[in-house]
Amino acid sequence: MAAMKPRTGDGPMEVVKEGRSLILRLPIDGGGRLVVELNDAEATELRDCLLKVTD
Repeated sequence: MAAMKPRTGDGPMEVVKEGRSLILRLPIDGGGRLVVELNDAEATELRDCLLKVTD
């Protein structure tokens, strides 16, 4: 039987540095959070893409 783990909840959007990676935790509709691991180059590319659509 698989162990049941409690949901971590929605929580705020956050980014933390763990070793050489950045961990993005993004709340999503319907509950829970999307967790994405990025390196510095990917984070920079994501920033540039977001800046283009938010200006």
